[in-house]
Amino acid sequence: MLLEDKTAVVYGGAGSVGAAVARAFAREGARVVLAGRTLATLDRVATEIAGAGGAVETAQLDALDERAVDEHADALAQRAGGIDVSFNAIRYGDVHGAPLLEMPFEDFARPITTAMRAQFLTMRAAARHMTRQGSGVIMAITAATARLAIPEIGGTGVTFDAIESLCRQWACELGGYGVRVLWLQTTGLPEAITDEVHPAYGTGSATGITRAELIAWMERSTMLNRLTSLAEVGNVAAFLASDRAAPMTAAAANLTCGQVPAR
Repeated sequence: MLLEDKTAVVYGGAGSVGAAVARAFAREGARVVLAGRTLATLDRVATEIAGAGGAVETAQLDALDERAVDEHADALAQRAGGIDVSFNAIRYGDVHGAPLLEMPFEDFARPITTAMRAQFLTMRAAARHMTRQGSGVIMAITAATARLAIPEIGGTGVTFDAIESLCRQWACELGGYGVRVLWLQTTGLPEAITDEVHPAYGTGSATGITRAELIAWMERSTMLNRLTSLAEVGNVAAFLASDRAAPMTAAAANLTCGQVPAR
């Protein structure tokens, strides 16, 4: 197994991405800690992982609370003997469907400030322990919107671009300690798209589009004519967290199905 005897923290572990990554980590032998604000949803994911034979625990935690993040990381590292993997998949409160001309600054800035605070705090908390042990992997998730210009997505693209830049800075400062920093860049994730009417973005519709129409539109923008699945995100995350990806840092795993060609 790729992650046998590793301890992995997944912030936002009850969300669609966090749960998929946690399942993959556990399947590969890691002891997974699901961290998030709502214990009931964390417990549902934990029950599923445990039922499949995985080692898992939960922790009620707000990733925006500096003291809580640090105290949890300190306690976990002391109890487990260290932290090997940290993955942040919390939600940022993005607002879509309105042009910037009509968007309140608070709606535009919310995902940016939320992401920067949560990512910085969780990365720093893990890095303080990883640098002492001389190893570790810190990961985040972004999307094609970090590299594409798409109308009416508010601060989402700026948020993902900022996360990628933050990862590069952490990578250059932590590399000498044997700590790697990576991010997964995806398409939209179809399993995470709800059955409501969605903003039309650049499709030409003046009234919004359905889930099926949105997925079809996004699929047409990729070279493979399909979107990344949650299972694929988890599988690649587990590989990147493992020693088989040891030479990789300050890099993205491009999971955009060709939507964003590598440069």
